[in-house]
Amino acid sequence: MLFVRPARLSDLDELERMARAALPVLHSLPRDRRALETRVALSEDSFRAEVEFPGEEFYLFVLEDAQTGRLLGTSSIVASAGYSEPFYAFRNDALIHASRELKVNRKIHALTMSHELTGKSRLTGFYIDPSLRDEANDAAAHLLSRARMIYIAANRKRFTSEVFSLMLGVTDDAGASPFWDAVGRKFFGRDFEQVESESGGRSRTFIAEVMPSYPLYVPLLPGDAQRVLGEPNEGTLLTYDIHLEEGFEPDRFVDIFDAGPVLTIAVDKSASASSSELRTVRDGASENGTPYIVAAGGAHEFRCIVAGLAGTRADGAALSAAARAALGVEDKDTVRCVPLHQASGELQ
Repeated sequence: MLFVRPARLSDLDELERMARAALPVLHSLPRDRRALETRVALSEDSFRAEVEFPGEEFYLFVLEDAQTGRLLGTSSIVASAGYSEPFYAFRNDALIHASRELKVNRKIHALTMSHELTGKSRLTGFYIDPSLRDEANDAAAHLLSRARMIYIAANRKRFTSEVFSLMLGVTDDAGASPFWDAVGRKFFGRDFEQVESESGGRSRTFIAEVMPSYPLYVPLLPGDAQRVLGEPNEGTLLTYDIHLEEGFEPDRFVDIFDAGPVLTIAVDKSASASSSELRTVRDGASENGTPYIVAAGGAHEFRCIVAGLAGTRADGAALSAAARAALGVEDKDTVRCVPLHQASGELQ
């Protein structure tokens, strides 16, 4: 059985293994062991803290196989993006250029550097083991990704009312980004991966110092750079679809380095908030139940699994002994349940 829980310092060896396997490099999972240890320690402190409003907190979750103890993925939340330095993105604006004399009225798209996303809670750091990256393991990816929104929906004081997620943009097989080659490389003079690893999650002062402060007119960019604007990387399509199912929508922002899409959502409108129900645990298991993400543990000892549940809220949550052990719950405890899938605008 797979379950999601907060990362611990005792996970450091496993986290380092995943950090070295993750491509591209994840800011929440640095490959330097000392930096990684610092991130995990911050996460432990964040989960333990009594929080009244979002600040410097960082929450790192891991996906664990209960039978083997092996870690198979990570995901994380930044409580306030750009808390110490602004969080930068490109805002895609539509500018009107008109001339009465020439009878011309044209809408031209332009990219303007913006830090409007600064201060909002951000989902980041999603990595799942290659063995789980297929449709047959759809539930594992949903569990790992959506655990973050379930945690946010259950602990509202810790996060902002609107959340965003920055998706990886289009790159080729060698990791080169057409948008970076057309824009960023001209100003930084460095490879995409090198600057990506130094950017600190888009919150470094050098971004404002080096990137253009004037609007970039999209029609002046090379065709291959224009085509990838707001397009997710092929390797993130499953994660992208999971976000859409949660209720995220593409915003007018794109990533400042690779032009990947920025997805946003109001927490109240998310599936994890609007379709969440509290159920009472009881012994048993539903062979043909509807798949739910089942969470327990509150703010400090959060855990969640996928389990089949039958009936309504009044019927409670019939969970096997293995499921109860993974969640750390007993009979008559309360768990938060959210349907795993959403179809045709309604939860199954």
